[in-house]
Amino acid sequence: MAGTGAFGRNHLRVYRELEEAGHGVTLAAAVEPDPKRAEQTAAQYGIAVFSSIEQLLSADLKLHAASVAVPTVHHHAVASALLDAGLDLLVEKPLAANLTEADDLLAKAERAGRILQPGHLERFNPAVLAVESRLTRPMFFEAHRLSVFTPRALDVDVVLDLMIHDLDIVLTFAHSPVREVRAVGLPILSPRVDIANVRVEFESGCVANFTASRVSTEQVRKLRFFEPRQYVSIDYARRDLLVIRVDAAASQIPPQLAAAIAAGKVDPATLPKLASGAGSGATPGFQFLKPEIAAGEPLKLEILSFLDSVRTRRAPHVTARQGREALELALEIQSTMAAHAQRAGLGDFFHAESES
Repeated sequence: MAGTGAFGRNHLRVYRELEEAGHGVTLAAAVEPDPKRAEQTAAQYGIAVFSSIEQLLSADLKLHAASVAVPTVHHHAVASALLDAGLDLLVEKPLAANLTEADDLLAKAERAGRILQPGHLERFNPAVLAVESRLTRPMFFEAHRLSVFTPRALDVDVVLDLMIHDLDIVLTFAHSPVREVRAVGLPILSPRVDIANVRVEFESGCVANFTASRVSTEQVRKLRFFEPRQYVSIDYARRDLLVIRVDAAASQIPPQLAAAIAAGKVDPATLPKLASGAGSGATPGFQFLKPEIAAGEPLKLEILSFLDSVRTRRAPHVTARQGREALELALEIQSTMAAHAQRAGLGDFFHAESES
């Protein structure tokens, strides 16, 4: 385990839980340069904790795989050393700080025949896993990811910190090259962009709107998308999925109800009653489906999937190439935000970010 900070501790916890549950994995060691965190980790998990990757590798522990949860700026150096040592890797998102580093990691992994899985956690959210087989032709996405400000992950902006989860999922679901990006973002409480709004148009004609904020007063993690005669709503936090199918009679549904559903302003628990006309005068036309969602912690499912790839040598559920594509779109969004700031006379904000 490389890195035992905020998210690294979650990886440690899951690996130990899997070890104790007999999943054939042993938590062997960790790397943590901070002496206090290193001491706490060693005491809590009873494992060797090294101050550097070099010390870890010189110990010759016969390691097979590792998770990398160090700050993004160090992803390339740490992952490169571990790949060169013959380890399979689960690297927290984003895969690297830039495309040059990402391409180098992909090349190293391919040459050595190593598993390189980016840590796009939401792809393992049970609600996302449940909807994948139901996709037809998504044409419009609305993604909202809002978080209360914390000092965590301030080495990157809100696009690489939060929005990248939704970028990865929409890229996977839309399955089309990006045609155009429009974006605006502002730093609020940190030197980097803390709130961003993005519109992406794909070659297929699909359009996606993304809003991400780490200066919100509430926690929101939702994705809604529309396909021909179908509306899907995913609540990541609740691991909840609602599918609404529309039949020919739906044209008689009151416009106010349709608009409220599209905006996510109707409680899913009340939708069947509304659609049946109880107290609303609506004509039946919606088929409401609440697909069964398998229980599971996304991080545990992600790590189990990674370990399965390590054992079977099958490609990961989330490939390094997909991680690279999400990073590429995120970096294009950053560039577009910077260009917008210049046009809007907000260059001083981004000047401060570039110097941080």
